[in-house]
Amino acid sequence: MTTVESSEDIKSIKPNIEDMVLDWLAAGVDPEKSIVFVQSHVPEVMSLHTLLSMVTPLGWLTRVPTFKDKVRQMHETEETVNYGLVGYPVLQTADIILYKADTVPVGQDQIPHIELSREIVRRFNNLFGETFPEPQAKLTEAPLILGLDGQNKMSKTLDNHLDLASTPEETSKRLLTAFTDPQRLRRDDPGRPEICNIYSLHKIFSGPEAVKTVYDECTAATRGCVDCKRHIADNLNDYLRELRERREDLKAKPGYVQEILHEGGKKARTIAIETLAEVYYKMGLS
Repeated sequence: MTTVESSEDIKSIKPNIEDMVLDWLAAGVDPEKSIVFVQSHVPEVMSLHTLLSMVTPLGWLTRVPTFKDKVRQMHETEETVNYGLVGYPVLQTADIILYKADTVPVGQDQIPHIELSREIVRRFNNLFGETFPEPQAKLTEAPLILGLDGQNKMSKTLDNHLDLASTPEETSKRLLTAFTDPQRLRRDDPGRPEICNIYSLHKIFSGPEAVKTVYDECTAATRGCVDCKRHIADNLNDYLRELRERREDLKAKPGYVQEILHEGGKKARTIAIETLAEVYYKMGLS
């Protein structure tokens, strides 16, 4: 919901949803075990968001590091930015606790949001009685992947990302545009792998021996940045091959994604209605 700021945003929602679900399914999310649904198909989340907003101080929201980062990236000021961006962590909290989730898989940059969610839950439980579990963040082995700009996390919004839906050729071409060590102006200049986002990708998608070779050759200036980018492109495309094949198979099934979202939406609403009824009762609104 926080993506809607213009008519152009609205036009992109449906294809973006389908692309995202195809990515998830290709990566291994099983709709038989997980409830996959669209946020806006569960109107109860907006009701809970409004109620949580009543108990969340503004100061809690403006101190979240990602808020200031977003304001900077959007070239806004705290005076001109819309409430949707300020209040996003409250909506995120509603998304989590409406289903009484206790563990949330997130990137490293989202940890402050989960900490804020716990504060909101704690305050709600203190005011109205024990209702929600305090959610805990769950990180992967690679909790933060830098984007191709080498400065921000990989993000579709910032166009510094790599798409699972891209062809191997498109992925390789995108990687060639990635920023590396700004102080390495010539091939025979020693590099600094520890500050290079291409090296960080090698640590995820290349084996330990290859990572050591990349480090040694970069610091000794026997490997150029273009060579390094082509190397990681080959490794990344190998890693993604099966996922991309699975994605294409799923995409070829007419109506498959919409069927999953329809069934998931019904299951999610059943849980949401029950939770919201409990919230209304605890708050004396029923």
